[in-house]
Amino acid sequence: MVVTGHFIDSDWVLQKRVLNFCNVPPPHTGVIIADALSKCFLDWGIENKVSSITVDNASYNDVCIRRLREDFSLRKRLSLGGKNFHVRCCVHILNLLVQDGLGQLGGVIDVVREGIKYLNNSESRLLEFAKIKKQLQLPSRKLILDCLTRWNSTYLMLASGLEFKDVFPRYADIDPGFHYVPTDFEWMKVEEVCKFLGIFHEITDMISGSEYPTSNIFLVELYRIKELLNEKALDPFEHIRAMAGSMSAKFDKYWEESNVLLSLGAILDPRYKMFLINHAFPVIYSEEAAPRFMAEIRDILYELYNEYVDCHIVSHSEQQQRQVVKKRQNEGSSSSSKKQKMAAPTVLTGKEKFHMHVSEIDRALPEKSDLDVYLEESRYACDANANLDVLAWWKGERLRFPILSRMAADILSVPVTTMASDSTFSAGGRVIDDRRASMSVETVQMLLCGNDWIRSLHGLKNKSRESLDAAESITFEEVELPESFTS
Repeated sequence: MVVTGHFIDSDWVLQKRVLNFCNVPPPHTGVIIADALSKCFLDWGIENKVSSITVDNASYNDVCIRRLREDFSLRKRLSLGGKNFHVRCCVHILNLLVQDGLGQLGGVIDVVREGIKYLNNSESRLLEFAKIKKQLQLPSRKLILDCLTRWNSTYLMLASGLEFKDVFPRYADIDPGFHYVPTDFEWMKVEEVCKFLGIFHEITDMISGSEYPTSNIFLVELYRIKELLNEKALDPFEHIRAMAGSMSAKFDKYWEESNVLLSLGAILDPRYKMFLINHAFPVIYSEEAAPRFMAEIRDILYELYNEYVDCHIVSHSEQQQRQVVKKRQNEGSSSSSKKQKMAAPTVLTGKEKFHMHVSEIDRALPEKSDLDVYLEESRYACDANANLDVLAWWKGERLRFPILSRMAADILSVPVTTMASDSTFSAGGRVIDDRRASMSVETVQMLLCGNDWIRSLHGLKNKSRESLDAAESITFEEVELPESFTS
Protein backbone atom coordinates (compact mmCIF):
# COMPACT_ATOMS: atom_id res chain seq x y z
CA MET A 1 0.00 0.00 0.00
CA VAL A 2 1.26 3.46 -0.95
CA VAL A 3 0.46 6.48 1.23
CA THR A 4 1.33 9.90 -0.20
CA GLY A 5 0.92 13.21 1.61
CA HIS A 6 -0.04 16.44 -0.20
CA PHE A 7 0.43 19.85 1.41
CA ILE A 8 1.21 23.51 0.73
CA ASP A 9 4.65 24.65 1.88
CA SER A 10 5.60 28.08 3.26
CA ASP A 11 6.25 29.35 -0.30
CA TRP A 12 2.75 28.36 -1.41
CA VAL A 13 4.02 25.52 -3.56
CA LEU A 14 2.07 22.27 -3.67
CA GLN A 15 4.21 19.40 -2.41
CA LYS A 16 3.84 15.63 -2.55
CA ARG A 17 5.77 13.12 -0.44
CA VAL A 18 5.63 9.35 -0.22
CA LEU A 19 4.91 8.65 3.46
CA ASN A 20 4.76 4.88 3.31
CA PHE A 21 5.21 1.94 0.94
CA CYS A 22 4.19 -0.95 3.11
CA ASN A 23 3.18 -4.58 2.86
CA VAL A 24 -0.44 -5.23 3.89
CA PRO A 25 -1.04 -9.00 4.13
CA PRO A 26 -4.45 -10.32 3.09
CA PRO A 27 -7.33 -10.26 3.67
CA HIS A 28 -7.61 -6.73 2.32
CA THR A 29 -10.69 -5.69 4.27
CA GLY A 30 -11.61 -2.10 5.01
CA VAL A 31 -10.82 -2.55 8.72
CA ILE A 32 -7.31 -3.90 8.07
CA ILE A 33 -6.51 -1.08 5.61
CA ALA A 34 -7.88 1.52 8.07
CA ASP A 35 -5.61 0.13 10.80
CA ALA A 36 -2.58 0.25 8.46
CA LEU A 37 -3.35 3.87 7.57
CA SER A 38 -3.87 4.83 11.23
CA LYS A 39 -0.47 3.34 12.11
CA CYS A 40 1.14 5.38 9.32
CA PHE A 41 -0.50 8.61 10.56
CA LEU A 42 0.63 7.90 14.15
CA ASP A 43 4.20 7.13 13.05
CA TRP A 44 4.37 10.48 11.27
CA GLY A 45 2.51 12.35 14.04
CA ILE A 46 -0.06 13.72 11.57
CA GLU A 47 -3.16 12.01 12.95
CA ASN A 48 -4.65 15.46 13.75
CA LYS A 49 -3.58 17.10 10.50
CA VAL A 50 -5.25 14.92 7.86
CA SER A 51 -8.18 16.72 6.25
CA SER A 52 -9.09 14.30 3.44
CA ILE A 53 -8.14 10.93 1.95
CA THR A 54 -8.23 10.22 -1.79
CA VAL A 55 -8.81 6.57 -2.75
CA ASP A 56 -10.12 4.57 -5.69
CA ASN A 57 -13.60 3.13 -5.73
CA ALA A 58 -12.95 -0.36 -4.38
CA SER A 59 -15.74 -1.37 -2.00
CA TYR A 60 -13.36 -2.03 0.92
CA ASN A 61 -12.23 1.60 0.72
CA ASP A 62 -15.76 2.74 1.61
CA VAL A 63 -15.52 0.71 4.84
CA CYS A 64 -11.97 1.96 5.46
CA ILE A 65 -12.86 5.64 5.09
CA ARG A 66 -16.02 5.31 7.15
CA ARG A 67 -13.99 3.82 10.03
CA LEU A 68 -11.27 6.47 9.77
CA ARG A 69 -13.86 9.26 9.67
CA GLU A 70 -15.38 7.94 12.91
CA ASP A 71 -11.94 7.71 14.55
CA PHE A 72 -10.95 11.22 13.43
CA SER A 73 -14.25 12.67 14.67
CA LEU A 74 -13.41 11.48 18.18
CA ARG A 75 -10.16 13.48 18.23
CA LYS A 76 -11.07 16.64 16.33
CA ARG A 77 -13.89 18.35 14.50
CA LEU A 78 -13.76 17.47 10.82
CA SER A 79 -14.23 20.28 8.34
CA LEU A 80 -17.80 20.45 6.99
CA GLY A 81 -18.70 17.54 9.23
CA GLY A 82 -16.51 15.23 7.14
CA LYS A 83 -18.20 15.94 3.77
CA ASN A 84 -14.79 16.37 2.13
CA PHE A 85 -13.02 13.61 4.04
CA HIS A 86 -13.66 10.87 1.46
CA VAL A 87 -12.42 11.87 -2.01
CA ARG A 88 -13.03 9.42 -4.85
CA CYS A 89 -10.43 9.15 -7.62
CA CYS A 90 -11.94 10.92 -10.63
CA VAL A 91 -9.81 9.02 -13.14
CA HIS A 92 -10.99 5.71 -11.69
CA ILE A 93 -14.62 6.87 -11.93
CA LEU A 94 -14.01 7.91 -15.54
CA ASN A 95 -12.56 4.45 -16.22
CA LEU A 96 -15.66 2.75 -14.75
CA LEU A 97 -17.86 5.11 -16.76
CA VAL A 98 -16.28 4.25 -20.12
CA GLN A 99 -15.92 0.54 -19.33
CA ASP A 100 -19.69 0.43 -18.87
CA GLY A 101 -20.12 2.09 -22.24
CA LEU A 102 -17.66 -0.22 -24.01
CA GLY A 103 -19.66 -3.17 -22.73
CA GLN A 104 -22.42 -2.09 -25.12
CA LEU A 105 -20.18 -2.61 -28.16
CA GLY A 106 -20.57 -6.38 -28.12
CA GLY A 107 -17.89 -8.70 -29.46
CA VAL A 108 -16.12 -6.36 -31.88
CA ILE A 109 -13.56 -5.36 -29.20
CA ASP A 110 -12.70 -9.03 -28.61
CA VAL A 111 -12.35 -9.61 -32.37
CA VAL A 112 -9.85 -6.74 -32.74
CA ARG A 113 -7.97 -7.73 -29.58
CA GLU A 114 -7.66 -11.41 -30.48
CA GLY A 115 -6.63 -10.52 -34.02
CA ILE A 116 -3.75 -8.36 -32.77
CA LYS A 117 -2.73 -11.10 -30.32
CA TYR A 118 -2.72 -13.63 -33.16
CA LEU A 119 -0.46 -11.42 -35.28
CA ASN A 120 1.85 -10.62 -32.38
CA ASN A 121 2.49 -14.30 -31.66
CA SER A 122 4.55 -14.75 -34.84
CA GLU A 123 7.17 -12.60 -36.52
CA SER A 124 6.27 -14.09 -39.93
CA ARG A 125 2.62 -13.03 -39.47
CA LEU A 126 3.69 -9.47 -38.68
CA LEU A 127 5.92 -9.48 -41.78
CA GLU A 128 3.02 -10.52 -44.03
CA PHE A 129 0.71 -8.01 -42.38
CA ALA A 130 3.33 -5.28 -42.90
CA LYS A 131 3.66 -6.27 -46.56
CA ILE A 132 -0.04 -5.69 -47.17
CA LYS A 133 0.12 -2.44 -45.21
CA LYS A 134 2.91 -1.21 -47.48
CA GLN A 135 1.00 -2.22 -50.63
CA LEU A 136 -1.94 -0.11 -49.44
CA GLN A 137 0.49 2.76 -48.63
CA LEU A 138 -0.77 3.18 -45.07
CA PRO A 139 1.40 5.50 -42.95
CA SER A 140 0.83 3.95 -39.53
CA ARG A 141 3.34 1.36 -38.31
CA LYS A 142 1.96 0.32 -34.93
CA LEU A 143 -0.86 -1.79 -33.60
CA ILE A 144 -1.76 -1.54 -29.92
CA LEU A 145 -2.73 -4.35 -27.57
CA ASP A 146 -4.77 -3.08 -24.65
CA CYS A 147 -4.99 -3.78 -20.94
CA LEU A 148 -8.47 -5.08 -20.09
CA THR A 149 -8.89 -2.81 -17.05
CA ARG A 150 -7.77 0.47 -18.73
CA TRP A 151 -10.37 1.96 -21.04
CA ASN A 152 -7.94 4.44 -22.59
CA SER A 153 -5.71 1.60 -23.78
CA THR A 154 -8.79 -0.10 -25.31
CA TYR A 155 -9.64 3.17 -27.06
CA LEU A 156 -6.09 3.40 -28.46
CA MET A 157 -6.28 -0.26 -29.58
CA LEU A 158 -9.53 0.34 -31.47
CA ALA A 159 -8.22 3.59 -33.00
CA SER A 160 -5.03 1.87 -34.19
CA GLY A 161 -6.98 -1.12 -35.51
CA LEU A 162 -9.25 1.25 -37.43
CA GLU A 163 -6.25 2.50 -39.40
CA PHE A 164 -5.61 -1.08 -40.59
CA LYS A 165 -9.23 -2.06 -41.29
CA ASP A 166 -8.44 -2.69 -44.99
CA VAL A 167 -5.45 -4.88 -44.09
CA PHE A 168 -7.40 -7.32 -41.88
CA PRO A 169 -9.51 -8.94 -44.67
CA ARG A 170 -6.57 -9.12 -47.09
CA TYR A 171 -4.43 -10.84 -44.50
CA ALA A 172 -7.28 -13.32 -43.81
CA ASP A 173 -7.16 -14.28 -47.52
CA ILE A 174 -3.56 -15.55 -47.17
CA ASP A 175 -3.81 -16.99 -43.61
CA PRO A 176 -6.66 -19.51 -43.13
CA GLY A 177 -6.10 -19.42 -39.36
CA PHE A 178 -6.90 -15.72 -39.08
CA HIS A 179 -10.58 -15.53 -38.10
CA TYR A 180 -10.55 -12.01 -36.67
CA VAL A 181 -12.00 -9.77 -39.37
CA PRO A 182 -14.73 -7.35 -38.23
CA THR A 183 -17.54 -6.69 -40.68
CA ASP A 184 -18.01 -3.30 -42.35
CA PHE A 185 -20.86 -2.59 -39.93
CA GLU A 186 -18.63 -3.45 -36.95
CA TRP A 187 -15.88 -1.17 -38.25
CA MET A 188 -18.48 1.57 -38.61
CA LYS A 189 -19.44 1.03 -34.95
CA VAL A 190 -15.76 1.20 -33.94
CA GLU A 191 -15.31 4.47 -35.88
CA GLU A 192 -18.31 6.12 -34.21
CA VAL A 193 -17.21 4.91 -30.77
CA CYS A 194 -13.69 6.28 -31.29
CA LYS A 195 -15.14 9.69 -32.18
CA PHE A 196 -17.31 9.47 -29.07
CA LEU A 197 -14.45 8.52 -26.75
CA GLY A 198 -12.00 11.05 -28.18
CA ILE A 199 -13.09 13.75 -25.72
CA PHE A 200 -12.74 11.34 -22.78
CA HIS A 201 -9.22 10.56 -23.93
CA GLU A 202 -8.40 14.28 -24.10
CA ILE A 203 -9.65 14.80 -20.54
CA THR A 204 -7.62 11.85 -19.25
CA ASP A 205 -4.52 13.23 -20.97
CA MET A 206 -5.20 16.66 -19.45
CA ILE A 207 -5.34 15.19 -15.95
CA SER A 208 -2.37 12.87 -16.52
CA GLY A 209 -0.35 15.79 -17.87
CA SER A 210 -0.78 17.68 -14.61
CA GLU A 211 1.87 16.86 -12.03
CA TYR A 212 -0.61 17.41 -9.18
CA PRO A 213 -4.20 17.09 -10.44
CA THR A 214 -6.27 19.14 -7.97
CA SER A 215 -9.94 19.90 -7.61
CA ASN A 216 -10.06 23.14 -9.62
CA ILE A 217 -9.09 21.52 -12.95
CA PHE A 218 -11.79 18.86 -13.17
CA LEU A 219 -15.25 20.43 -12.97
CA VAL A 220 -14.65 22.50 -16.10
CA GLU A 221 -14.10 19.22 -17.99
CA LEU A 222 -16.75 17.25 -16.10
CA TYR A 223 -19.65 19.23 -17.50
CA ARG A 224 -18.25 18.62 -21.03
CA ILE A 225 -18.60 14.90 -20.37
CA LYS A 226 -22.22 15.25 -19.29
CA GLU A 227 -22.94 17.55 -22.22
CA LEU A 228 -21.53 14.96 -24.61
CA LEU A 229 -23.54 12.17 -22.98
CA ASN A 230 -26.73 14.23 -23.31
CA GLU A 231 -26.00 14.79 -27.02
CA LYS A 232 -25.19 11.14 -27.71
CA ALA A 233 -28.39 10.01 -25.97
CA LEU A 234 -30.12 11.33 -29.14
CA ASP A 235 -27.60 9.83 -31.59
CA PRO A 236 -29.06 8.08 -34.68
CA PHE A 237 -26.93 4.98 -34.01
CA GLU A 238 -28.50 2.60 -31.51
CA HIS A 239 -25.18 1.36 -30.07
CA ILE A 240 -24.08 4.96 -29.36
CA ARG A 241 -27.38 5.67 -27.61
CA ALA A 242 -26.94 2.50 -25.55
CA MET A 243 -23.40 3.54 -24.58
CA ALA A 244 -24.51 7.05 -23.61
CA GLY A 245 -27.40 5.72 -21.51
CA SER A 246 -25.19 3.27 -19.63
CA MET A 247 -22.50 5.89 -19.03
CA SER A 248 -25.03 8.53 -17.91
CA ALA A 249 -26.37 6.17 -15.25
CA LYS A 250 -22.85 5.62 -13.89
CA PHE A 251 -22.11 9.36 -14.12
CA ASP A 252 -25.14 10.24 -11.98
CA LYS A 253 -24.31 7.51 -9.47
CA TYR A 254 -20.82 8.78 -8.68
CA TRP A 255 -20.67 12.51 -9.31
CA GLU A 256 -23.85 13.46 -7.57
CA GLU A 257 -22.00 12.86 -4.29
CA SER A 258 -18.51 13.83 -5.48
CA ASN A 259 -19.22 17.33 -6.71
CA VAL A 260 -18.68 19.18 -3.40
CA LEU A 261 -14.89 19.20 -3.52
CA LEU A 262 -14.78 19.71 -7.30
CA SER A 263 -17.18 22.63 -6.99
CA LEU A 264 -15.31 24.30 -4.12
CA GLY A 265 -12.05 23.96 -6.04
CA ALA A 266 -13.60 25.54 -9.13
CA ILE A 267 -15.04 28.46 -7.13
CA LEU A 268 -11.62 29.14 -5.58
CA ASP A 269 -10.04 29.28 -9.03
CA PRO A 270 -10.17 33.03 -9.90
CA ARG A 271 -10.86 32.16 -13.56
CA TYR A 272 -14.14 30.42 -12.69
CA LYS A 273 -15.66 31.47 -9.33
CA MET A 274 -19.44 30.98 -9.21
CA PHE A 275 -19.68 31.62 -12.95
CA LEU A 276 -18.63 28.06 -13.75
CA ILE A 277 -21.08 26.64 -11.20
CA ASN A 278 -23.94 28.62 -12.75
CA HIS A 279 -22.91 27.43 -16.23
CA ALA A 280 -22.07 23.77 -15.50
CA PHE A 281 -24.75 22.69 -13.02
CA PRO A 282 -27.71 23.10 -15.41
CA VAL A 283 -25.82 20.72 -17.74
CA ILE A 284 -24.78 18.18 -15.09
CA TYR A 285 -28.15 18.11 -13.29
CA SER A 286 -31.76 18.26 -14.37
CA GLU A 287 -33.47 21.61 -14.86
CA GLU A 288 -35.34 21.17 -11.58
CA ALA A 289 -32.38 19.94 -9.50
CA ALA A 290 -29.71 22.41 -10.72
CA PRO A 291 -30.90 25.46 -8.69
CA ARG A 292 -31.12 23.34 -5.55
CA PHE A 293 -27.57 22.02 -5.96
CA MET A 294 -26.24 25.50 -6.79
CA ALA A 295 -27.77 26.90 -3.60
CA GLU A 296 -26.42 23.93 -1.62
CA ILE A 297 -22.86 24.49 -2.88
CA ARG A 298 -23.06 28.18 -2.01
CA ASP A 299 -24.25 27.33 1.53
CA ILE A 300 -21.43 24.80 1.94
CA LEU A 301 -18.92 27.39 0.70
CA TYR A 302 -19.99 29.92 3.35
CA GLU A 303 -20.19 27.23 6.03
CA LEU A 304 -16.58 26.25 5.33
CA TYR A 305 -15.45 29.89 5.23
CA ASN A 306 -17.09 30.58 8.61
CA GLU A 307 -15.15 27.65 10.07
CA TYR A 308 -11.93 29.32 8.90
CA VAL A 309 -13.09 32.64 10.37
CA ASP A 310 -13.62 30.96 13.75
CA CYS A 311 -10.17 29.37 13.56
CA HIS A 312 -8.65 32.73 12.65
CA ILE A 313 -10.24 34.43 15.67
CA VAL A 314 -9.04 31.67 18.02
CA SER A 315 -5.57 31.77 16.50
CA HIS A 316 -5.41 35.56 16.85
CA SER A 317 -6.49 35.35 20.51
CA GLU A 318 -3.89 32.67 21.26
CA GLN A 319 -1.22 34.78 19.58
CA GLN A 320 -2.12 37.74 21.80
CA GLN A 321 -1.89 35.52 24.88
CA ARG A 322 1.54 34.24 23.83
CA GLN A 323 2.75 37.81 23.40
CA VAL A 324 1.54 38.72 26.90
CA VAL A 325 3.27 35.68 28.44
CA LYS A 326 6.47 36.45 26.55
CA LYS A 327 6.36 40.07 27.69
CA ARG A 328 5.93 39.00 31.31
CA GLN A 329 8.82 36.59 31.03
CA ASN A 330 11.01 39.33 29.63
CA GLU A 331 9.93 41.66 32.42
CA GLY A 332 10.70 38.98 35.02
CA SER A 333 14.18 38.34 33.63
CA SER A 334 15.02 42.02 33.72
CA SER A 335 13.46 42.72 37.15
CA SER A 336 16.80 42.50 38.96
CA SER A 337 18.31 45.25 36.83
CA LYS A 338 15.19 47.37 37.17
CA LYS A 339 15.39 47.29 40.98
CA GLN A 340 18.66 49.14 40.74
CA LYS A 341 16.93 51.96 38.90
CA MET A 342 14.32 54.39 40.12
CA ALA A 343 10.74 53.43 39.30
CA ALA A 344 9.40 55.58 36.50
CA PRO A 345 5.86 55.86 35.16
CA THR A 346 5.16 53.86 32.01
CA VAL A 347 4.79 56.17 29.03
CA LEU A 348 3.58 54.74 25.71
CA THR A 349 5.29 55.93 22.58
CA GLY A 350 3.36 57.11 19.58
CA LYS A 351 4.17 53.87 17.71
CA GLU A 352 2.87 51.75 20.58
CA LYS A 353 -0.39 53.71 20.85
CA PHE A 354 -0.94 53.46 17.09
CA HIS A 355 -0.20 49.72 17.15
CA MET A 356 -2.81 49.21 19.89
CA HIS A 357 -5.36 51.16 17.87
CA VAL A 358 -4.70 49.16 14.66
CA SER A 359 -4.88 45.85 16.58
CA GLU A 360 -8.36 46.72 17.79
CA ILE A 361 -9.43 47.52 14.21
CA ASP A 362 -7.92 44.23 12.94
CA ARG A 363 -9.84 42.22 15.53
CA ALA A 364 -13.15 43.69 14.37
CA LEU A 365 -14.54 41.76 11.42
CA PRO A 366 -15.23 43.92 8.31
CA GLU A 367 -18.76 44.44 7.07
CA LYS A 368 -17.92 42.45 3.95
CA SER A 369 -16.02 39.21 4.33
CA ASP A 370 -13.09 38.07 2.19
CA LEU A 371 -15.44 35.66 0.48
CA ASP A 372 -18.05 38.33 -0.33
CA VAL A 373 -15.42 40.61 -1.86
CA TYR A 374 -13.83 37.74 -3.85
CA LEU A 375 -17.15 36.55 -5.31
CA GLU A 376 -18.33 40.06 -6.20
CA GLU A 377 -15.17 40.88 -8.14
CA SER A 378 -14.96 39.96 -11.81
CA ARG A 379 -13.19 36.80 -12.92
CA TYR A 380 -9.46 36.73 -13.57
CA ALA A 381 -9.26 37.25 -17.33
CA CYS A 382 -6.77 35.14 -19.24
CA ASP A 383 -6.52 33.03 -22.38
CA ALA A 384 -8.65 29.86 -22.28
CA ASN A 385 -5.60 27.62 -22.73
CA ALA A 386 -3.28 29.56 -20.42
CA ASN A 387 -1.82 27.58 -17.54
CA LEU A 388 -2.55 29.78 -14.54
CA ASP A 389 -0.70 28.91 -11.34
CA VAL A 390 -3.69 29.30 -9.05
CA LEU A 391 -1.67 28.90 -5.86
CA ALA A 392 0.73 31.63 -7.00
CA TRP A 393 -2.31 33.87 -7.59
CA TRP A 394 -3.56 33.24 -4.05
CA LYS A 395 -0.06 33.82 -2.68
CA GLY A 396 -0.10 37.26 -4.29
CA GLU A 397 -3.56 37.98 -2.82
CA ARG A 398 -2.93 36.55 0.67
CA LEU A 399 -2.65 40.00 2.31
CA ARG A 400 -5.91 41.13 0.75
CA PHE A 401 -7.71 37.85 1.53
CA PRO A 402 -5.95 36.55 4.66
CA ILE A 403 -8.64 34.03 5.67
CA LEU A 404 -9.94 33.00 2.26
CA SER A 405 -6.41 32.43 0.91
CA ARG A 406 -5.73 29.92 3.69
CA MET A 407 -8.95 28.13 2.88
CA ALA A 408 -8.07 28.11 -0.84
CA ALA A 409 -4.64 26.62 -0.11
CA ASP A 410 -6.19 23.76 1.85
CA ILE A 411 -8.85 22.99 -0.77
CA LEU A 412 -6.46 23.23 -3.71
CA SER A 413 -3.96 20.87 -2.08
CA VAL A 414 -6.44 17.98 -2.19
CA PRO A 415 -5.68 15.62 -5.11
CA VAL A 416 -8.66 14.34 -7.07
CA THR A 417 -6.84 11.24 -8.36
CA THR A 418 -4.61 8.51 -6.94
CA MET A 419 -2.02 9.07 -9.67
CA ALA A 420 0.70 9.86 -7.13
CA SER A 421 0.27 6.44 -5.55
CA ASP A 422 -0.01 4.74 -8.94
CA SER A 423 3.32 6.21 -10.07
CA THR A 424 4.96 4.97 -6.86
CA PHE A 425 3.71 1.47 -7.63
CA SER A 426 5.31 1.83 -11.07
CA ALA A 427 8.59 2.79 -9.41
CA GLY A 428 8.19 -0.14 -7.03
CA GLY A 429 7.98 -2.49 -10.00
CA ARG A 430 11.40 -1.28 -11.11
CA VAL A 431 12.89 -1.72 -7.62
CA ILE A 432 11.47 -5.19 -7.01
CA ASP A 433 12.42 -7.09 -10.15
CA ASP A 434 13.38 -10.73 -10.73
CA ARG A 435 16.93 -10.11 -9.48
CA ARG A 436 15.96 -8.19 -6.34
CA ALA A 437 12.87 -10.03 -5.18
CA SER A 438 14.40 -11.09 -1.85
CA MET A 439 14.76 -7.61 -0.36
CA SER A 440 13.00 -7.08 2.95
CA VAL A 441 9.88 -4.94 3.19
CA GLU A 442 11.81 -2.35 5.21
CA THR A 443 14.56 -2.09 2.56
CA VAL A 444 12.07 -1.56 -0.25
CA GLN A 445 10.27 1.06 1.82
CA MET A 446 13.52 2.92 2.52
CA LEU A 447 14.53 2.85 -1.15
CA LEU A 448 11.24 4.23 -2.44
CA CYS A 449 10.50 6.74 0.32
CA GLY A 450 14.14 7.87 0.56
CA ASN A 451 14.40 8.38 -3.19
CA ASP A 452 11.20 10.46 -3.23
CA TRP A 453 12.24 12.69 -0.31
CA ILE A 454 15.84 13.21 -1.46
CA ARG A 455 14.78 14.13 -4.99
CA SER A 456 12.16 16.54 -3.62
CA LEU A 457 14.69 18.05 -1.20
CA HIS A 458 17.09 18.88 -4.02
CA GLY A 459 14.40 19.77 -6.56
CA LEU A 460 15.40 16.94 -8.90
CA LYS A 461 13.02 15.72 -11.58
CA ASN A 462 13.85 12.82 -13.82
CA LYS A 463 11.93 13.54 -17.00
CA SER A 464 12.59 10.14 -18.50
CA ARG A 465 11.21 8.47 -15.40
CA GLU A 466 8.17 10.73 -15.35
CA SER A 467 7.38 9.85 -18.97
CA LEU A 468 7.87 6.18 -18.14
CA ASP A 469 5.44 6.47 -15.24
CA ALA A 470 2.90 8.12 -17.54
CA ALA A 471 3.25 5.31 -20.06
CA GLU A 472 2.88 2.67 -17.39
CA SER A 473 -0.30 4.36 -16.15
CA ILE A 474 -1.86 3.53 -19.53
CA THR A 475 -0.51 -0.05 -19.58
CA PHE A 476 -0.72 -1.11 -23.20
CA GLU A 477 1.61 -2.98 -25.52
CA GLU A 478 2.77 -1.50 -28.81
CA VAL A 479 3.06 -4.02 -31.64
CA GLU A 480 5.45 -2.44 -34.13
CA LEU A 481 5.29 -3.71 -37.66
CA PRO A 482 8.62 -4.58 -39.34
CA GLU A 483 9.86 -2.18 -42.02
CA SER A 484 11.52 -4.86 -44.11
CA PHE A 485 10.08 -8.17 -45.23
CA THR A 486 10.86 -10.98 -47.64
CA SER A 487 8.88 -11.30 -50.82
